[in-house]
Amino acid sequence: MTTAGRAWDRLTLPGKLIVVLVPLLIAVGAALLIALVAAGPPILDFLSANLPFVRFLVAAVAVLLMTVPSAFLIIYMELKIIARMNLRIGPDRVGPWGSAMSVIHGLKVLVKEDFTPTGADSIVFTLAPVVTYLSSVMALLVIPFAPGLFGQDFNIALLYFFAMGGLTVVGLLMGGWSSFNKYSLLGGLRSAAQVVSYEIPLTLSVVGLVLLAGTMSVNRLVEDQAGSFLDWYVFQQPLGALIFFIAATAEANRTPFDLTEADSEIVAGFATEYSGMRFGFFFFAEYVNVFIVSAMIVALFFGGWNAPFDWPFPVDAPLDPASLGMGLLLLVTVVPVIGTLVFAAPFWLARSGRPGWEALLLGFIVFNVVAVAALLGWAFVSFDWVVGLFWFMAKAYLFVATFVWMRATLPRIRIDQLMGFAWKWLLPAALLNLFVTAAAIVVVNS
Repeated sequence: MTTAGRAWDRLTLPGKLIVVLVPLLIAVGAALLIALVAAGPPILDFLSANLPFVRFLVAAVAVLLMTVPSAFLIIYMELKIIARMNLRIGPDRVGPWGSAMSVIHGLKVLVKEDFTPTGADSIVFTLAPVVTYLSSVMALLVIPFAPGLFGQDFNIALLYFFAMGGLTVVGLLMGGWSSFNKYSLLGGLRSAAQVVSYEIPLTLSVVGLVLLAGTMSVNRLVEDQAGSFLDWYVFQQPLGALIFFIAATAEANRTPFDLTEADSEIVAGFATEYSGMRFGFFFFAEYVNVFIVSAMIVALFFGGWNAPFDWPFPVDAPLDPASLGMGLLLLVTVVPVIGTLVFAAPFWLARSGRPGWEALLLGFIVFNVVAVAALLGWAFVSFDWVVGLFWFMAKAYLFVATFVWMRATLPRIRIDQLMGFAWKWLLPAALLNLFVTAAAIVVVNS
């Protein structure tokens, strides 16, 4: 048997599907691009006539494509940040500073055996991780990343977000019940109790925002926070922001509320019997949820894409390559060569024994980094959506780092403490915040 044959036999069914479907999708994409160029005007007329559908399709594809890199980045942050907090180095071998280690973890899960236990309901057992993952992905559609950069702007976007977030528990219950395992069933029931308990204060915590803004559109809520950081809703709703953060941590099953897979009590909870890529889908969904929760906190309470101070950008920095004519062709062909030689010279001169090809390779890499940085810098000062995306991602990943910090610091609480805190403390605090906000609005209006 050849090496390729042995590697193929070791792949799980999802792995084989990916190996087959990815080249197929690339080929189909290339064929569609050729058809678009060949057909031209009729296709463009059809797309322009159905612009809302095209926008939704592009947004759905973009959301699906961003979930996996986001999960890999958060996994890498956990590996590195927790290692530093424990006075360790963390991953530093695979990729620059160990940055490819999370990708290796994903590939490791992909090639593991995909096992269905005897007695399990195989259909529900297989669908459970899909439901969990897709409910997380669908919640991303209403998050505005920058001006004009969002999937859909519903006037009931908040209601849609909470509905999609609540679907996660359906997948966890499906996985726990179908596994034919008492620990899995306990994990599934814990997840149901946890989500039901914390969904109520989570939803009530944003009602004050809805009363202040008069809308449930997340995009409108972000626009209302334009200006300086003093216009952010966190200063008008500090208690609501705190309740939302705590309840969202429980909804995302993050430390110290990760009771659904408490390894010291119920092995691995709902995921006890899962392996291979089905196991991977559950935990990709968890890491995507971390980003979603962070992004929603930023959008609702911390200004979204708005800068924390008066920002001078964008400025008028027009760039019209077509006006260069034949100079553009000369620029594209000559500048990379000259730039590579210029950046390769210091590497070649720094060490006399360095081969010329190695210096050229390093110079080529540095030139591309500089060129991309220059292009991004021009886009940053020229387009408001680039500036908005920068600020939004910076704030969101600050909260992601906070979640990682909490995982490295806080111990897991008991299940009775978890439930008691939701019903005895968070729910009354959320109702108090709602009544005080409503009373303040009535007083101000009168």
